[in-house]
Amino acid sequence: MPCSTQFYRLLNVSYSGLFTYFLLFNLLTFDIDLVKPGKITVIAFVLLTFLFACKPEVKEVPVTKPRVFEGFHPLLDEIIRTKEGVFRGLNLNSNSEQIKKTEGIAPIEKSPGHLYFEYKTDSLTNYSIEYTLTNDSLEEINVQINSDDLELTSYLFCDIKDYYANKLPNPTEDKGYIVYNCFEGERKPFVVSLSDNSIPTKGKINMLIYKDK
Repeated sequence: MPCSTQFYRLLNVSYSGLFTYFLLFNLLTFDIDLVKPGKITVIAFVLLTFLFACKPEVKEVPVTKPRVFEGFHPLLDEIIRTKEGVFRGLNLNSNSEQIKKTEGIAPIEKSPGHLYFEYKTDSLTNYSIEYTLTNDSLEEINVQINSDDLELTSYLFCDIKDYYANKLPNPTEDKGYIVYNCFEGERKPFVVSLSDNSIPTKGKINMLIYKDK
């Protein structure tokens, strides 16, 4: 327990009460000289110095951000962000203002049909997101994750694959690509294509989300 807390609990008085208690104690022990003006000033100074030097400890409680994708790699919380929508809370047909609001930063590249963002997670890993629009309606999302950590790349690829397999069941694999189809009746409104294009010296994951033609 901090020293000031013990002191306050023992006396159970305010700061002014502490000063009065100290003076009365000395008066009762017949140290009458203490009430002289000069000595009172010294006593007050000593008391205030003690009180401010012995403040209660203020402990900062660490704030733990709740996980979005419990059981998956923490980077999914940053890259995919939310379970809403097809990616980062967005769906195809979203407009450019919705995209900018979702990203929260200025795009690196911008044109009427194109928004491009880059992010760095640490010294080894970064990712980019390219949005393609037609008449201010989102048509395609192209995500690329790059990392010098090949083990991390493999881990992320498996987790992204499993996440979309749960969201869009029955994926198919073709020539290294994992394809997830979102069916609505007879239509396939969008497709998610995922691939691991890593080389021995560099990890690279590509994900393309697009409207089915």
